[in-house]
Amino acid sequence: MNKLSETVFYEGGPAKLDLILNLLAGITLIGLPFTFGAVVRALWIRYKIINKRISLTGGWFGKDQNQVTYKKINEIRSVSRGFGFYGDMVLFLCDGTKLEMRSVPNFRETEEFIT
Repeated sequence: MNKLSETVFYEGGPAKLDLILNLLAGITLIGLPFTFGAVVRALWIRYKIINKRISLTGGWFGKDQNQVTYKKINEIRSVSRGFGFYGDMVLFLCDGTKLEMRSVPNFRETEEFIT
């Protein structure tokens, strides 16, 4: 195996269950902001987690891109969402910045892979 090759662990968008649950919450007036957030995430956020780095594409119309190598990650915090099927993660970087990853599918396996 070539040392320069990259192995993709996950490539795709947020968990589909996040969108489904928030669309159901949108039936109520109180749930509308959550529904809007879930739709924006589903349309424009993409994760690419490989053996060398994490790439996050997001922002308005998916125009922002962040890449982080594993060496720059100081701490990972995560919380379960959607009955444990997906979760949110915050990566604390060595320079004091944070990278938030919302509605990550299989977040427990993803957290283990990153650590």
